Parts: sequence; structure tokens; C-alpha cells
Amino acid sequence: QVQLVESGGGLVQVGGSLRLSCRVSGPTFSRYTMGWFRQAPGKEREFVAGAPWSGASPYYANFVKGRFTISRDNAENTVTLEMNSLELQDTAGYFCAADTYYSDILGRPRRPVDYDYWGQGTQVTVAS
Repeated sequence: QVQLVESGGGLVQVGGSLRLSCRVSGPTFSRYTMGWFRQAPGKEREFVAGAPWSGASPYYANFVKGRFTISRDNAENTVTLEMNSLELQDTAGYFCAADTYYSDILGRPRRPVDYDYWGQGTQVTVAS
């Protein structure tokens, strides 16, 4: 079983920064593609950022616009999302997820259904 625990959410002003962390317990973390998703009330869960297990370059949703950076430390079984220039629209619950089945043939999954394990989420609230 793979377990994921997020931390680092909170209340931040527009233009501010937050750093989210996800600690993963799993036998082959280095072979999991890791992703960050977010979900606002009444909205669908949407992809934010991904870090391929292969070490290929990370990838992002279009709305990120260079503001966020995903990184992983395979030695520590952690994945981090650094968020800068936060906007009101970034307010959501943020979830860490692991793809353990390599569902996407390109190795760059963006769909929630491609991810097998999820954390409980951490709330990010951006206010003016």
C-alpha cells in the first residue's frame, strides 16, 4: 500500500508564496510518477503539475504560467510544489497523487484516473 501525506497549505495573500510537501510511503517511490492536483468547491479535480519517475522534465497545467515548480527527492520519498505569485483562483484543496501503474503511454499523466493513490489534501486559500 502506498500512503501520501501533504503539508504546507494555509492562508496567503495575493502575490504570496507557499510550499507544499508530500511525503510518500511506498516500496518503489522512484518508479512512481508523482502529481499535484487541486479541487475547488463545485469544481472538478484538475491537474497542476507532474514529476515523471523516469527523471524526465516536469510538466505543468497551462494556468501555472511559470509560477509553480514541482520537484522530487527520491532519496527522501518526497515531492514538493513551490507556488509563487498566487492568485485568488488558486484557492483550492491541493492533493498529492502517485501513478504506480504507468497508465500513460507517454509517461506524463494528467488525468486523475491515471493516478492510483492520493493524499488527504491540504487547503490553500488566497485572499486579497
